[in-house]
Amino acid sequence: MAQNPAQPKDLAKGAAAQKPINWLHLSTLIAVAVLVGTEMIGASWAAGWAIGGLLQLDPTVSRVIEVGFTLCGFVLLYYFMRIAIKHEPYRG
Repeated sequence: MAQNPAQPKDLAKGAAAQKPINWLHLSTLIAVAVLVGTEMIGASWAAGWAIGGLLQLDPTVSRVIEVGFTLCGFVLLYYFMRIAIKHEPYRG
């Protein structure tokens, strides 16, 4: 026996049942993202720059290392923000 797909009015109920946005929590999360993101990405870029300088690498290779470390900083920021949103939900 085949399952019936969700009715359009059932989908509308789900969208209407979402909790309202808590603007205080959302502004806190945005502030944390800016503060921690600046620190994390800046430190990652600086680490790539320092490694390139310490090893006296070609400027192109140094830039590649900086970009790689910066991308790692963005990944770390992504996972940090996932955890921050779990602990400080902006809905409800």
